[in-house]
Amino acid sequence: MSERADKNATVLSLAQLLEQQPPTTPCLVEPGLLPAQGILFIGGEPKVGKSLLVANLALSLAAGSNRTGFPIPTSRRVLICQFELPLPQFVSRLALMRRGLGAAADHHLLVDTRAAGHLLSAPQGLQHFLTAAQAAAAEVIILDPLYSTHDQDENDTRAMAALCQALLRLRDASRAALIVVHHVRKSISRHEIGSAFRGSSALHAVGDSYLLVTRPSPQLPNLELRFQFRYAAPQPPRLLELNPHTLWFSSAGPVPAKTTPGRKVETTDVRHALASRGGQLRYNQLREEIMQRTQCSKRTAQLAITQASQQGLILQDDGQYRLPL
Repeated sequence: MSERADKNATVLSLAQLLEQQPPTTPCLVEPGLLPAQGILFIGGEPKVGKSLLVANLALSLAAGSNRTGFPIPTSRRVLICQFELPLPQFVSRLALMRRGLGAAADHHLLVDTRAAGHLLSAPQGLQHFLTAAQAAAAEVIILDPLYSTHDQDENDTRAMAALCQALLRLRDASRAALIVVHHVRKSISRHEIGSAFRGSSALHAVGDSYLLVTRPSPQLPNLELRFQFRYAAPQPPRLLELNPHTLWFSSAGPVPAKTTPGRKVETTDVRHALASRGGQLRYNQLREEIMQRTQCSKRTAQLAITQASQQGLILQDDGQYRLPL
């Protein structure tokens, strides 16, 4: 006996579900980076290069180009909602990137020029973004950065869960994929990816993919990308390098394997770092000096400063660290 699905039925057999199943839509960005109607979180510390990378990705998506090194099967309509740069400056940045791409993205890349001041956490703000997405017929919506779209406490799991529900409502109502730029927690370990994002316990419930952007060495301009996917196979980390003249990133090869354990930094290294620079430095200056002298990681330098401070071997005074008199 054949089964005929009732339009109003809430319980369906597997045969009926398979009959209603729409054709599978390929990922918008391969390999598994951005599923159709998925949510990709891109995170990293401030000023690491997240927004430049996302602008590269937006132009590549709009043009259907693999220029960023990620396969993009076809062009998509992309709506950018960005909150950090004044519009003329943002357009100048896009215009510079466009020189190497031509006009392929011109009619598929759209910008919400009135995004600033609208909050996803408020019903009228959510409606603004939904209206903009519908006007753009957007297949991809970029929110850069997330903290500018809400007024919630990012350390409050319940508040972040409510914000994530707003993201889901925007995705479901617009039927678009979301690329969300977000900051990470301080002092994350090398092996953290999705859990490195602020409000991570809530974000883990809604994200399909996570891309963590880090700078492996303060002496080099390269970026390291690390990935975590919910539905796709794991991907190894990769390195990118920025061309400052075109503002495009390109592949710098695989991440070198670490063959030697990290060097332990002693409190005497902290004192010597201070003494070598006149005995008085701000926190970031002291951390960079320790990293350069010992070739250690940022995390290791931070721990060494904390330990030396707790032991009274260095003193903090008016925002600067100094040696005891």
